[in-house]
Amino acid sequence: MPISPNTDDLALQTQSKLGDLLAAMESGTFKQVQKMLNGLQPAAIAHLLDSSPPQRRIILWRLVDKELEGEVLQELSHDVQAQILARMESSEVAAITEDLSADDVADILQHLPDQVIQEVLAAMSHQNRQRVESVLSYDEDTAGGLMDTDVITVRPDLTLDVVLRYLRRHESLPDSTYSLMVVNRRDIFLGILPLTRLLTSDPNMTVREVMDTNVVVLHPDMKDSDVASLFERNDWVMAPVIEENGRLLGRVTIDDVVDVIREDADHSLMSLAGLEDDADTFASVTRASPRRAIWLGINLLTAIIASSVINLFQDTIDKVVALAVLMPIVASMGGVAGSQTLTVVIRGMALGHIGRNNLTWLLSREFQVGAINGLLWAVVMGIIAAVWFEDITIAWIIAAAMVINLIFAALAGALLPIVLKGLRIDPALAGGVALTTVTDVVGFFAFLGLATYFYT
Repeated sequence: MPISPNTDDLALQTQSKLGDLLAAMESGTFKQVQKMLNGLQPAAIAHLLDSSPPQRRIILWRLVDKELEGEVLQELSHDVQAQILARMESSEVAAITEDLSADDVADILQHLPDQVIQEVLAAMSHQNRQRVESVLSYDEDTAGGLMDTDVITVRPDLTLDVVLRYLRRHESLPDSTYSLMVVNRRDIFLGILPLTRLLTSDPNMTVREVMDTNVVVLHPDMKDSDVASLFERNDWVMAPVIEENGRLLGRVTIDDVVDVIREDADHSLMSLAGLEDDADTFASVTRASPRRAIWLGINLLTAIIASSVINLFQDTIDKVVALAVLMPIVASMGGVAGSQTLTVVIRGMALGHIGRNNLTWLLSREFQVGAINGLLWAVVMGIIAAVWFEDITIAWIIAAAMVINLIFAALAGALLPIVLKGLRIDPALAGGVALTTVTDVVGFFAFLGLATYFYT
């Protein structure tokens, strides 16, 4: 029985192959490198390119066979795609994408400047241009932007025997063809004919007799995240996309949805650091520095706000030096507690679990969790502070401040994503910075404010 490699095994294999290629390149045997490279699957070649520094990547790309370039290009990350496409003429882009599906071509073109897109479209054949333009007319994060227009349609009055003979006339079927689309003469969608029914039913029966009409359809303006949720909940592998008048436009398949799920996961992870989700791992210093500098500048601004709160209590800190030692503990505990809630809420929003009907329950739960954890760790820290500084007053102060900050942190972690989404700001991108500011300000103000009250 074959054994499927896990992610770690694949990563090790990639690094091993990359090492072999580099060794061959350094020895100057480029013919051997080319043979090794083009003996891999397109996805594996793309992974090697993504895993290589820029200059080495250019050399490897030049060694990829022309007939593989299109398939490799569609597997690359968007940032690496853009780097390679920037070095190509419009006619070259049109040539290597000729055999790709319309949705894959549209996905590649959407990351190019408008002028370049028009040049590439002009270089395409009339048929290919129409197919790609139909996808480009929709936003890339919608069902219309995901759909593949390359579908096989049949009429309901045909017999299955005629359909089978019709299919045999094709040299190949579109990728991920699980069902045929049933339409009338005006291309109005009527249902689907699963290939399993086509192959197992009496050839003399008509399509109308065996087709499935109980099909949930997608509208072209539906968000890709909603499409992914429907696929996940219903275990779909394909869904038709139709206009409001019922005319069939195309289909979305599971491979497109997997890409959406992966991109959403990348977005959530990278947004926590304020980075672009399609950023190149091996981007040059000049490209990476500005992207990070902007986010660091925003973080500096929030840190100044927190520091200004500390400055309000400078006299108290001068009198009780222990306060300076204990301040980071209060802020850190609030930050971690808030981040836990923030992560749970953002995930719940992404899955569509959170709405007006359950928001009150969620806030109540987070208040109680914050209070319980606040009291637990306040007691622990209070005992530590009392023993450490031999001062029972400072023990009570830090305990009270921790309870206050953990409760505020939990509530802020639950409310901020909802407020930010209402303001049309990405919670994954701005939630962490906003939360850090809240927990730092509340923590410092509560801790130093109580200290000022008891010590002055």
